[in-house]
Amino acid sequence: MNADAMKRFGERLLGIYTGAVLTKLIEIGYQVGLFEGSRAGPASSEELADRLGLKERYVREWLGAMATSGIYSYDPASGRYSLSDEHAAMLTGDSAQNAAPMSRMINHFGTHLPKLAACFREGGGIPYSAYRPVFTQCMDDVWRRVFDQMLVPGFIGAVAGLLDQLREGIRVLDIGCGTGHAMNVLAREFPKSTFLGYDIAEDAIARARGEASEMGLSNSKFDVADVANLASDPKYHLITAFDAIHDQQAPDAVLLGVSRALSPGGKFLMVDFKFSSRVEENVTNPFAPMYYGISLMHCMPVSLAVGGQGLGTVWGEQTARRMLTEAGFRNIVVLDTPRPQNYMFVASH
Repeated sequence: MNADAMKRFGERLLGIYTGAVLTKLIEIGYQVGLFEGSRAGPASSEELADRLGLKERYVREWLGAMATSGIYSYDPASGRYSLSDEHAAMLTGDSAQNAAPMSRMINHFGTHLPKLAACFREGGGIPYSAYRPVFTQCMDDVWRRVFDQMLVPGFIGAVAGLLDQLREGIRVLDIGCGTGHAMNVLAREFPKSTFLGYDIAEDAIARARGEASEMGLSNSKFDVADVANLASDPKYHLITAFDAIHDQQAPDAVLLGVSRALSPGGKFLMVDFKFSSRVEENVTNPFAPMYYGISLMHCMPVSLAVGGQGLGTVWGEQTARRMLTEAGFRNIVVLDTPRPQNYMFVASH
């Protein structure tokens, strides 16, 4: 037994467990507005509690964790805690850089651990319905910021000629659309094009329709539908999928349906997580441990619960290319996206 190696691993475990605790505390700070309240300037626990109408004793203990973890700084002379501009940029506001909403999603997955442990022993999975409506809210919270800031310039704009085609008017379908914000953003930006979103979650589709109505859009529509049974007509010039293929029950059937539903010259934009299909090639990827874990806690069991393939979040580029080719796509280009953890497959016939 190497005592130094054991000590190093013990220190690493401490870091892992500390991160798990801080994830919960970040969610609390996000939910009750502590991060947003801190943007007004340095404050003692009393001052911050007064700003937000919270109980000082709880705020004080929370700030202790924030200061000792390095998220906040602390001035013992004044007794005030500060959130730097750089840290605030990643914990506050409506930009895609705000990572605080991710804490809620991770903590929500943790509530299903007893069911997941049973799956290890008994097989099967956890139905998608068990995660709703919280999962719907979490996904909307994370991706809404991304779509607002990056969808048009960063994703759509990366495909040569696509912005001009949308301005001229084309038919667009989004599969696994969730709360539909991507289609509503595009519908507002490109009034000559028409947009349709499909999802199996009734609560998500209801929110999509409600937002379209609030935005006064007449060119976006949403329906509850299983995209594994996608009709080959009508045809679409553009079909999109944002983080939606790998947790399907039958991803091969979905991709085949997409291929058949594309019009001549049409394109399929599939945004997914940027990994290899080989574990050894993911070892140095800093996102890999978290997304293997997310896969295990959500994406894989929701597929296996309905007898699906259980591809998982880290299905990887090699598997994705093979499945796209088997679905009939002959031209496959992989592009980076504004998010370092995602890439985008642009596939056509």
